Amino acid sequence: MENGNQNLWRQLISEFGDIMDDFSNPAELALVSQNSPVLVIIEQHVLARTCILNILKRELTGFEIVEMATTSGLNWLSGRDIRLIALNIGHKQITDPSIEESLAFLAETCPKASVAVLSNRDDDATASAAMQRGVRGFFPTSIPVELAIAGLRLVLAGGVYRPLPIVGQNGGTSHKTISGCPDTSELFGTNEDNGNTRIVPEKAMVDLTPREQHVLEALQLGLPNKLIAVRLNLSENTVKMHIQRIMRKCSAHNRTEAVVRWSRRANGHA
Repeated sequence: MENGNQNLWRQLISEFGDIMDDFSNPAELALVSQNSPVLVIIEQHVLARTCILNILKRELTGFEIVEMATTSGLNWLSGRDIRLIALNIGHKQITDPSIEESLAFLAETCPKASVAVLSNRDDDATASAAMQRGVRGFFPTSIPVELAIAGLRLVLAGGVYRPLPIVGQNGGTSHKTISGCPDTSELFGTNEDNGNTRIVPEKAMVDLTPREQHVLEALQLGLPNKLIAVRLNLSENTVKMHIQRIMRKCSAHNRTEAVVRWSRRANGHA
């Protein structure tokens, strides 16, 4: 009798596992809403994939979020409006043959989708190598989740996102975001003697006060006024005042145009 109960228990576990596999199959998920734009998460670890999925479902409404373990799952989404694919490469280098093969497959399978890379590495060489291969967003796992969400919003809006490490006065390392619209170049940094990277303000940016530069950086992330206020410990009215001054200084009609104009001027464009 005891052996019979054990066999029944094993059978129930096996059947439950099959049901869960079927439920998480990308083919089933693809049938949920054929008209919604799709954002794809490719992460081999179930726990990490589920955590990312839950965060994005809460933060990026209006998208159908599909999660899968490998790039092969994209075959189930043929014909769908895939806007962005987030690929987690872990500790691997961009130059790893398996990663280059995956990026090539994404470009061939979903040519209209923006590709974002999640990486355990946060060095400039890895970020630059990713951008050279057509990646629109580079997200080290060392950045805060709210910064990652803002970066994803920027990529979804057609921009480019990459943070670079900079060294503070106390010797600690933080991140500065380099972002822009598709027709703008990236800001430049200089190498310190200790090998770290420091972002140097361009001469074209001297017209902005330090606080206005902080607000501009938040605008580049696509943050709304409320989040900028929280981030900089300011009131929303003060943030609005700084944004109006920034727009006036660059003769922009809106905040997006202000970001584009200042990005161009910072890189020496007329």
